[in-house]
Amino acid sequence: MKQQNYLTILAVILLILIAFFSLSDWQDKDSGEGLNTINVEALKGYDSAQFQPLPVELKLSQDKVSLGDKLFNDTRLSQDNSISCESCHHLYKGGGGIDGRATSIGINGATGNLNAPTVFNSGFNSTQFWDGRAATLEEQVAGPIHNPIEMASSWHEILPRLSADNKYQTAFRKIYPKGITADTIADAIATFERSLFTPNSRFDYYLRGNKNALSDKEHEGFLRFKEYGCASCHQGLNLGGNMFQRFGVFEGYFDNKSLTKEDLGRYNVTQLEQDRYVFKVPSLRNVAVTAPYLHDGSAKTLEEVVLIMGIYQLGQTLSDEDVEYMTAFLGSLTGEWQGEPL
Repeated sequence: MKQQNYLTILAVILLILIAFFSLSDWQDKDSGEGLNTINVEALKGYDSAQFQPLPVELKLSQDKVSLGDKLFNDTRLSQDNSISCESCHHLYKGGGGIDGRATSIGINGATGNLNAPTVFNSGFNSTQFWDGRAATLEEQVAGPIHNPIEMASSWHEILPRLSADNKYQTAFRKIYPKGITADTIADAIATFERSLFTPNSRFDYYLRGNKNALSDKEHEGFLRFKEYGCASCHQGLNLGGNMFQRFGVFEGYFDNKSLTKEDLGRYNVTQLEQDRYVFKVPSLRNVAVTAPYLHDGSAKTLEEVVLIMGIYQLGQTLSDEDVEYMTAFLGSLTGEWQGEPL
């Protein structure tokens, strides 16, 4: 009998704890503000399994973030001290290329071969670069540094430059026992890039339970986005960035195009025929402010790229109304950085 009473008391305590944490997760359900942990059951009807809102807070070392911020903006990472990471990923213009350029400008005015993807929310991607050749943000850092038409530099050149800076010496020693190395530089920059996430889009509020967060047009666009099948590739936390897909599923996008090496996509990494024209599916977060589009930057407007995706990826010729509604929905994916909308 005593054992039965003991088990009953434990069961009651467990139920109280479950109720407490469920209420904590779903506080302020109507506004959706201030939520980080989501009660999935409460989100039924809001596609909680296929789409997730961005967290409102990430636990990152602020010392690393601060150091990575300095490095991200330091032109000494380039061979001629003219190019920084920020030069191609302008944080006040969507985190990608600047001035609407299809590709960015590197050292000595060299023109890049690929559209610079936004660095915002890149920490939520499964791989980095259009062809997914870098498995992590840390691994990605070395790419632009060594690229001959981007920064055209090397760790052999960079390490002595940064080591001669007493402020860097102090900052690195505070965080890393090994001081300034290629690995610690990459770690700091990658940590800063992870801090560049953009929560609190209207779509995030919608996913958190605010039924009025989307306008009627945006909501209709979301329904069509799902009905046409866009969500088969653009889903998850980042609405993309977590899988690869052939560009030209229903039609041969490259059939009448003068091919470049970059058009081959993931084939350049694997040398497998099935990876020809295969690219990492880009995230759609903040897509309304990151024009131009596609791997080569050839689509100048959001309406244009929606039409292209309809034809080549969905096998559909979308109507003007389809484009209008879906473009409106895509506008709801613009989040905030440093408390301000992008």
